Amino acid sequence: MMIHPSYNELINAVNKDVDPDDEPIVTSRYSIVIGTARRARQLVDGAEPLVETDSKKPLSIAVQEMWDGKVKILGESGEETD
Repeated sequence: MMIHPSYNELINAVNKDVDPDDEPIVTSRYSIVIGTARRARQLVDGAEPLVETDSKKPLSIAVQEMWDGKVKILGESGEETD
C-alpha cells in the first residue's frame, strides 16, 4: 500500500524554502517519522489540528500539516533549523 505523500516528497516539502547553499533541514526518513509521530502525539493529547481534513487519524493529520508547512521540524537545541 502506498501512502501519499511519500517520505521523499515530505523531505522535499520540508526543505523547499532552504537556500541551495544551506544544509537541508531534514536529510533522512527517520527525521520525518519522528517529527510526524511527535505531532500526532500532540494531536492525541488534545492539540488542535492546523489543517482542515476529512481524516480523524492523528498521524494522517500530522502528515498533512507537515506537507502544508504548518509544522516545523526543530533542531536538537529546540530552535528552528535555518
